[in-house]
Amino acid sequence: MTVENNRNWAGNFKYNASEVHAPETVEQVQALVASSKRIKVLGTRHSFNSIADTNGCHLSLQKLNRVVELDRTNNRVTVEAGIRYGELCHYLHSNGYALHNLASLPHISVGGAVATATHGSGDLNGNLATAVYSLEVVKADGETIVLARDQADGVFAGAVVGLGGLGVVTTITLDVVPSFNMSQVIYENLPLAQLENHFDAIFSSAYSVSLFTDWKSPSFNQLWMKMKLPDAAAATLAEPEFYGAKLAKSHLHPVPGASPVNCSEQMGIAGPWYERLPHFRMDFTPSAGEELQSEYFVPRKDAYLALCAINRLRDQISPYLHVSEIRTIAADSLWLSPCYKGEMVAIHFTWKDNWEAVQQLLPIIEEQLKPFHARPHWGKLFTMSPAELQSHYEKLPDFQQLLRSYDPEGKFRNDYITKYILGT
Repeated sequence: MTVENNRNWAGNFKYNASEVHAPETVEQVQALVASSKRIKVLGTRHSFNSIADTNGCHLSLQKLNRVVELDRTNNRVTVEAGIRYGELCHYLHSNGYALHNLASLPHISVGGAVATATHGSGDLNGNLATAVYSLEVVKADGETIVLARDQADGVFAGAVVGLGGLGVVTTITLDVVPSFNMSQVIYENLPLAQLENHFDAIFSSAYSVSLFTDWKSPSFNQLWMKMKLPDAAAATLAEPEFYGAKLAKSHLHPVPGASPVNCSEQMGIAGPWYERLPHFRMDFTPSAGEELQSEYFVPRKDAYLALCAINRLRDQISPYLHVSEIRTIAADSLWLSPCYKGEMVAIHFTWKDNWEAVQQLLPIIEEQLKPFHARPHWGKLFTMSPAELQSHYEKLPDFQQLLRSYDPEGKFRNDYITKYILGT
C-alpha cells in the first residue's frame, strides 16, 4: 500500500519510505524481506529522530499484534512484536500476570520499545528489554532464527536492543510475574538540594519514583511515587511531607497547568499494576501532544552533579520546555542498552514544538553533561557526534560485527545506523 501517514507520532519527523506494507503473518514478512532491497520496520512511530527511517519500504507491525502463548510453567508470554503494551497488559492481568515495569506511555509497541531500550523507573527495575527471554527474527535472506537468553553463543545480549538493524523481530517472549496492585501518590515542590544527601532514600522510597520539573526554579514541581501493595490494601496513607515536599491534595498532570484527566489514578487509591505504572491512560491522548523529546542517561553516582549542571541552564531551558522527568534504571547486560553494566539515571526533556530553539539548546546541554559521559536515548533528539556516542558503548565493535553478519548487504540499514553505529 502507499504511504498515507508518513510522519511520526509527534509529527516532527517525515519518513522517506515510498510505500508501507502491513503483513498479517510471519510468512508474509519473510516474503517481503526476501524480495526487498531496502526495508525498515515501523512500530508505533514514537521515535523522534530518523532511527526508523528508510529510503526503501516500511514494514508496519500493526497487524502482528496478537498474544501467541502464555507459558504458565516458565512464567513467560510470547507475543507478536506489534502488540502495544496497553493491550498486552489487559491480557496478562486477566490471566493473573504482570510485567515487571512499564514506560510512561502504554501506547507504544513491545517490539519498538525493546529495540530502543525504552524504560520505566525504579531502582531495581531494568529497562523493558530486560524482560525479553527470546526473539524470533526474520533475517535479510527471509529465513527465521530464534535467539534466547540461555543460548551459549552470547549473541542474544547483542540482539535484544538491536535498533532494527539485524532483521525484523516478529515474536518476542517476555518474562512475567504474578499480578499485583499498586497505588500512586504525588508530592509537590521537592528542593533540588535534598538530592545531595538523600538521593538514594528518595528514589528507593517506592517501587517506581519519578521527579518532574519545568526548571523554572531549583526544585522539582512534582514527585510521583508508585508503590506495590499487599492484595488486601485499598489505599496508601501517605505522610503529609516528604523531604520538604508537600503531599498533593488533588490530581495533577506532570506538565504544569495541564488537565490530569488523561493521567493514571493518583491520591493513593489502589488499583492494578498496569493502571498505575504508566503516567498516562491508554484511552487518552498521552503526554503533552505536540512536542519534542530528548533524554540523556548518566551514571547514578553522578546524578546530583549532573542535575546541578542542568539547573545552571534553567533560564535558557525553561522557556522552551513542557517538563523534565528524572528516573532511575537498574543495570543490565544488553550491549546497546544505555544501562549496560551500570545503574543509570535518565534526564528526560519534553520540549515545546520549537525545533529551531531546541536544536540550539541540545549542544549546550550535552556540553554540560559531557563530564558525566551522558548517553542519549536512541530514539529521541540529540546532537552528539557519532564518535562521542560510540565511545560510550564498549560492546559496539561486537555489535558492528553482529550487524554485518546478520545483514551483510545492509538491507535493514539506514542513514542513522550508518552514521551512529557503523561510523561511516
